[in-house]
Amino acid sequence: MFARISLLAVSLILGFCALGVFSGPLANAELSRRQIGDYQCNVDRLFVTMDVPQIISNVEKLASAGASDPAVTNATTTALEGLDSAQQAIDTIIHALFEGQTVPADARKQVEQGLITAQDSLDSIHSTDTAVISALSDAQTTLQNAELALQGIVVNCK
Repeated sequence: MFARISLLAVSLILGFCALGVFSGPLANAELSRRQIGDYQCNVDRLFVTMDVPQIISNVEKLASAGASDPAVTNATTTALEGLDSAQQAIDTIIHALFEGQTVPADARKQVEQGLITAQDSLDSIHSTDTAVISALSDAQTTLQNAELALQGIVVNCK
């Protein structure tokens, strides 16, 4: 799993670097500075891209740990729906960046809303089961990291 994520990370970094280096000769695809981004902008993008699959994995572990609790099951189902929506929007954004197209504003909002849905769902879980508490903590930590990186994108990708 780590190797797959690392390979994805390397591919994305190289892709963003290639965008910066080769954007000049792109015909009919003038990229704005915001789309190419500086180093910190691209690091933030990379973290969000890497964090969402990890959050999904952690929420799936949480769902497994709390499978006997209907409240946990409902909350994790809703959280996964939000994360799936965020992942679809991230895919749209990555596609637009690599195609030299303007990133749809709706996609950025969809990522944010997907993470908010996941956060709200996870916040609704109250359990005394130690396995659920541990899995919930892991999911919330990775989600908070993604939210910080998303805030970094807003600040650094100008």
